[in-house]
Amino acid sequence: MALSDVALCSRALIRLGAAPITSFDDGTAESEIANALFDQIRDALLSAYAWSFATGQVELTQLSSGPVADYDYAYQLPADFLRALSAGSGTRGRGLNYRIAGGALHTNAPDVILTYIYRPEEEAFPPYFDQILITKLAAEFCLPVTENTSRAEMLYTLAEKEFARARQIDAQQDSPGRIEDFTLIDVRG
Repeated sequence: MALSDVALCSRALIRLGAAPITSFDDGTAESEIANALFDQIRDALLSAYAWSFATGQVELTQLSSGPVADYDYAYQLPADFLRALSAGSGTRGRGLNYRIAGGALHTNAPDVILTYIYRPEEEAFPPYFDQILITKLAAEFCLPVTENTSRAEMLYTLAEKEFARARQIDAQQDSPGRIEDFTLIDVRG
């Protein structure tokens, strides 16, 4: 079931025993708290792990002015960029030496393919991510809504467990990584 940003926040508030919201602008304390915290919590959770549903690749556009030092080229990062995973050139999405600085990717390659974590629409989140996001939102909302620190601590602990479970589920959707270039393997022939 696809949930919107408001629906995710409402479910987190229901977990706290608070009233659900119908929008971020409905004038309640709960909607103000949800509006103030949702984007930051969502983006932090998305960028905390290389989620398969939020990983993308894009060929970057070179900027007209290059970096001041160390690298030859600067590239514009995508608007939905949260975190870089790797950068490559040609048909490979990795292998380049690069640095993210000042909102741009700096490297010596004349063309760049970036593998990165992006911000998908909330309706595209899989159920296991919805669950961790709802739990994390409930933990973050708990103190401002209920002023109950022990309950907030319990929710943070639960959120950590949910995060580990969600990572495990997500990791099963990809082939395991393999070592491609390692000197001990090369020695064996």
